[in-house]
Amino acid sequence: MVKKQLLLAFFAFFVLTLPALANVLTEIEETNNETNKVVQEYKEDVTGDGKQDTIVLEGVPYDKDSPYLKEIFLIVETDANKKFKVTLEGGYEPEAEFQDLNHDGVKDVFISVATGGSGGIYNYYLYSFKDNKQVDVGVPEPLTIQGEFQDDYKAIVSIPETQESYTVDLSGRKDEYDRLGLYVDGKLNEPTELMVDPYSFMKPENFGNVGYGLKAIQAISGAYHADGIGRVESKWYYKDNKWTLVDARFIPFE
Repeated sequence: MVKKQLLLAFFAFFVLTLPALANVLTEIEETNNETNKVVQEYKEDVTGDGKQDTIVLEGVPYDKDSPYLKEIFLIVETDANKKFKVTLEGGYEPEAEFQDLNHDGVKDVFISVATGGSGGIYNYYLYSFKDNKQVDVGVPEPLTIQGEFQDDYKAIVSIPETQESYTVDLSGRKDEYDRLGLYVDGKLNEPTELMVDPYSFMKPENFGNVGYGLKAIQAISGAYHADGIGRVESKWYYKDNKWTLVDARFIPFE
């Protein structure tokens, strides 16, 4: 009698757990069935042999209706029947450009991926595949820009790399800053730093006789992200296996 009751209890438990088990199996099946989506495909010579290689950007969508790619891959299939696969961070709308940015006579692969953040931030990558060898060239680190509000509705932006500082007149935003409590009678309520973003823009640019480099932009905001104060434009050139800052300047918003 006891055995029969135990069997009945076990059977009832098994029946009750069937829906949960089915859900788990479905999730496993969906995970195993994830398929990469080809986002971009290009034909370029990136190895230097004078023949076209196939460069593909593909990703794994977060779900079937989402434009967000939780994983992104750079795949390069060369004319020499070699295949490279590089994993990039997730994001939106990956794109590639091809320029000789490390000045070795062969086009490199420059990739941009939107992060989808409120500041319009992008991640950037640079790879070389010369002679069928994968090299992560990398891109310049963002400048260490410093910014802070000052009394009398002003702000100071400093670029340590160039040892230059800029004073910005923000008196046109007096009412908004007073409403936020940032200022009281023109005096700063408490020390407050500006918001400095990493790169929101980076693009290969022709520097003339010396070849291509990179132009980049970092946005600077005040009390909140939409409170744009200006941007710092920087230009970079790859030399001696590293990025060298050519120029950087602050441009205030009108």
